[in-house]
Formats: sequence, structure tokens, C-alpha cells
Amino acid sequence: MGPAARPLAVLAVLLVLDLVLLFPGGGSDAPGADSRPPRARVGLVFDVGGRGDRSFNDSAFAGLERARRELGVDVEYVEPSGAEDRESALRLFAARGFDLVVGVGFIFSTDLVVVAREHPDVRFAGVDFAPPADGRIPPNLVGLKFREEEGSFLVGAAAALLSRTRHVGFVGGMDVPLIHKFEAGFRTGVRAVCDACRVSVAYAGVTPEAFKDPARGKELALAQIARGADVLFHASGSTGLGVFEAARQARVFAIGVDSDQHDDMPGVVVTSMLKRVDVVLVETVRAVLEGRFRGGIRTFGLRERGIDWVHQGPHARRIPRAVAARVSELGRRIASGALVVPSSREALPRSMGGEAPR
Repeated sequence: MGPAARPLAVLAVLLVLDLVLLFPGGGSDAPGADSRPPRARVGLVFDVGGRGDRSFNDSAFAGLERARRELGVDVEYVEPSGAEDRESALRLFAARGFDLVVGVGFIFSTDLVVVAREHPDVRFAGVDFAPPADGRIPPNLVGLKFREEEGSFLVGAAAALLSRTRHVGFVGGMDVPLIHKFEAGFRTGVRAVCDACRVSVAYAGVTPEAFKDPARGKELALAQIARGADVLFHASGSTGLGVFEAARQARVFAIGVDSDQHDDMPGVVVTSMLKRVDVVLVETVRAVLEGRFRGGIRTFGLRERGIDWVHQGPHARRIPRAVAARVSELGRRIASGALVVPSSREALPRSMGGEAPR
């Protein structure tokens, strides 16, 4: 979109603001709110799949809702319908003088850099931010990244230990390097505890729509189950709901991602890899309030408690103690630096094998 078109795009968003602003979280006009002004205003633009994906976006939503309750900030949300809407929504929050503007998902990376440079007095945060090729990031922009491969390793080890067929599956959303991190970690975790186990791998597509296609997720999962997989891990947004349905239908286990997805399919979702977007966003808001906000890249893994897996409490009741103990020990080794998990397909050992993505 050229410079001349940008004001029109912002105007269009303003004209339909009542339609696209979702869940205005707890501002001074909210029922029961006191008369004190909010300590800060935070705007969040959702990723593909939007609010209600019960995964990545919902984790971001939960984080800002917690910030609203605990830190007294005002929060507003936008769910864009396309690329131009994403950029326009970021511009809208910046033009309104919000204290922090958050873009959820790697697809926001370029837009965040552009808009942050145009609004140097506004702070921006990008979840799963991908730095530009030249590595130059505006000082008012923080990129929040995660070592997803570490949590995926843990649930990969758990999947292998739970499998009766020695065959597990991975279903990814969009076939991109970010999701390859989940695949690489999962496959490495499987191999760490079961050298003879097979791993089937499939991706739902090559566009962002691959993160919101439950029918495709179910199709891919059923194909893996037909080949013998009896524990399936997904990293595919709401596409994973189809994976859960296939697992329920075939009476096998599934593993959730990003959030604790047990309640999406109780008795089927045996554990989840936790990507604590919620915790990281609360800390980012707190840094703004306390004057500690700094631009650049921040990365979170097991050591920083930005990554975890569900292995305690009622949602982990199908995880045997011995399995939880063994996987937790592997987690401690990763957190200490004694065990390094590959973060890409290229970093996987050639001997790892597994089926090619299809």
C-alpha cells in the first residue's frame, strides 16, 4: 500500500471502528469501573484465527486481560480481516496515542517496523517478531520471541513414551520456519527417548489460512492415524481443533499447543506445550508502566519460564508419574544449557529420519 493510500486506510478503519474493535477491555466506561483514569492504554491486533482460537491468540488475550485487572491499564482489541487491515489497525492505535501497541504473530513483523519508525513516541511489541534482513529494529519496538523447540521437545518425549505403536504425528499450520521449530523440537524429543519411533509430519498449507482450517487438520490427522500414529501434536492454530476431532474419533491421544487445550477435548488432549505469551505480555506492559521498556529482541524459553508443558494437576492425570519425571529431567537439562534442542529442520541430524512432510 503506497503512502497516498495509507490515510484512506486509516480513515476506513475509523469509520468502521464500532465493527472491528472487539472486547474493549475494562476502560473507564465499563460497568463497575471506578472513576480513576487508566494507568496506560494498550492496543492489540490479533493474528490469523483471531480471538477464540483457544490457542495462540487467546493466550495473548488472557495476558492483556490480566494486565487490565492487575495493572489497571485500558485495553482494546482489533481482529483484522487482511494484510491492509493489520497495518491500518496498528496505525490507528498509534495515531490515538496508545502507550503500547501489540501485533500478535510473525506476519506483523514488517508492518510493525514501518509503523514504529513513523511513530517514535509510541511503544510497540511484536509477538513472534521476525527481524528485518538488515537487523535494524526501531528503538521503540521490542520483538518477543520464544524457543518453541524446547517445549516441543518435551511433548515429543512424552508422546513417544505414551505411544503404544511407536508411531506419533505432527501437524503444522503454515509451512514456514517458525512452525519448523515446533517440528524440529518434537522430532528431537521423540528420538531422545525412543530411537525406533516413527514421526509422521504434515502441514496444512503455505498461506496464513493454514492456521484456521479445522477440516484440513482433521484430514491430515486421520491420514497419520491410518498409518499407525497414536499420539498427535499440532502447531496449527484453530486448524488443530480438527486434529483433536480426528483423535477423538479414532480414540488416540492429542497434544495441544501454546495454551492448555485440555478443555477443548477432555480425555483426548493428554498434555499441551505451553508458550506463555500471556506471561510475557504482562511483563511487557509492566515494563512500560515502570519506565523499563527497551526496544530490541527478547527471547524466552524454559530457563526464562516462557515455555513449559502441562504435567501437573488434573489436566495431566493421564501422564504417568514415570513419564512426567523423565520428561521433567530432560527439561532441567535444557534449562541449564546441558542439552541444546535444534531449532530448524536443517539442524536435525541426518540420521533422524521420519516421514517427509506431505
